[in-house]
Amino acid sequence: MSKYIEMIRIRFLMMLAYRTNYYSGILVYSINIGAYYFLWTAIYGDKQSIEGLSVTQMVTYIAVAWMARAFYFNNIDREIAQEIKDGKVAVELIRPYNYLTMKMMSGLGEGMFRLLFFSLPGMVIVSLIFPLDFSSSLSTWGYFGMSTVLSFIVNTEINLLTGMMTFFIFNIAGLLRAKRVIIDLFSGLLLPISFYPGWAQEIMGFLPFQAISYIPSMIFTEGLQGSAMFQALFFQLIWALLLLVPIQTLWVVARRKLVVQGG
Repeated sequence: MSKYIEMIRIRFLMMLAYRTNYYSGILVYSINIGAYYFLWTAIYGDKQSIEGLSVTQMVTYIAVAWMARAFYFNNIDREIAQEIKDGKVAVELIRPYNYLTMKMMSGLGEGMFRLLFFSLPGMVIVSLIFPLDFSSSLSTWGYFGMSTVLSFIVNTEINLLTGMMTFFIFNIAGLLRAKRVIIDLFSGLLLPISFYPGWAQEIMGFLPFQAISYIPSMIFTEGLQGSAMFQALFFQLIWALLLLVPIQTLWVVARRKLVVQGG
């Protein structure tokens, strides 16, 4: 376990060396949230709420969704693809640790850096500019924290699956772009799931994507409470466990099919 903890620390320090990039990223995210604020203000007009969310809750939802994205987002799928192309994965496989677990820990180190140097200062700045509604309930913050951790796990597991596809199709550039669009659209990052047509909500209810952004954002804005919130957390936990099955299965097959393209 000490090896994996050390990887978290190393990745955090690597990100710290380029922290200036994230200061500019806060500005970009703030502008993005501002655009959504004016858009939704115009959409709401004189309406007090839409789909159970007030305009303030909607703005808070958007801000939290984008700032939480900084924590759960990582590029380990691209890293895995590049290491397979370069042949570096052959060396990684003989080292005394689990390759996939090490990648997840690397993503966690990156996420912790983004949380401290991007999400938290970004939320402070955004809250000074736009009317956000922060809950005063410690339990809401606690459940939001649990949900965000689960969202990181689910997103990272999807990235592991995507990255491992390089073992089979070698060039996954198109797949990576498609995956990012699908996650942004179906996770509730761009639009809350409750705003989709009923048939679309039913389909997405069988997919893991809403476990990434929609559920933690709705918990934070108190759009999910009581039994609905616990069902949502259980939904995240179930998908975090279910995704382990295809990951392990694909990993066993992928190791046998390894073809190094370089290195």
